[in-house]
Amino acid sequence: MAEQIRITAELLHVPNACPATAIIEKEKSRGCDLIVMASHGRRGLRKLLLGSQTSEVLVDGSAPVLVVQ
Repeated sequence: MAEQIRITAELLHVPNACPATAIIEKEKSRGCDLIVMASHGRRGLRKLLLGSQTSEVLVDGSAPVLVVQ
């Protein structure tokens, strides 16, 4: 789909790594313009008690993050 609208997108797989850490490392080493991640849509107290990889990337990364529910 990205190619059809002339957007360059790259999918990566980093085996045996913490997802958030690997995403942040690749974002920095490759100079990413945007990171797209999914969210489980937790709300309220469950959201506060349960950490997520998306939350970690939002806090520790430097590129914009598009969160898709």
